[in-house]
Amino acid sequence: MKLLLSIHKYDVFMFTWLANAKIHGTLTRISRWLSKTGDGQLYLLIILVSFLSEGFVTPFLQTILLAFIIERPVYFVLKNGFKRNRPEAAIKNFRSIITPSDKFSFPSGHTSAAFMMATLLGYFFPPLMIPLYCWAALVGFSRVVLGVHFPTDTLVGVILGVSTAFFSLGQII
Repeated sequence: MKLLLSIHKYDVFMFTWLANAKIHGTLTRISRWLSKTGDGQLYLLIILVSFLSEGFVTPFLQTILLAFIIERPVYFVLKNGFKRNRPEAAIKNFRSIITPSDKFSFPSGHTSAAFMMATLLGYFFPPLMIPLYCWAALVGFSRVVLGVHFPTDTLVGVILGVSTAFFSLGQII
């Protein structure tokens, strides 16, 4: 319990420091757009284009579908099991930039899905690996900038997304 309290204090410190940084206004404008790229429509488009061009038989599409079938339920169990308050509920006099889609913050679903897709797409299209991981990291960072996640929410999202992708690759490939 003491460890969790220490982690939470560190999270609040880092979160507050970022929220009060002079560059926060510029980051906010960019973060709105970055965060939207992780909302899910892009993933559906990738799945649709893959299906229309190759069908369900490709390892690429099978791996993505398996990864989402695993990742989303695990994400919901963690989110509703830990029930960690979002920064707006946890920090007095703080208001997030955007309205989150649910009540709890841990883990970050945007970050998890972004890293899962970055890992899978990077595996099948290796030249895109570095840009994809940069994009995924920016999606996670944008969630903190927008005030809907603490840093460790996104860190656990990274772990969840990458581990789900590797597990799914191991099952299909």
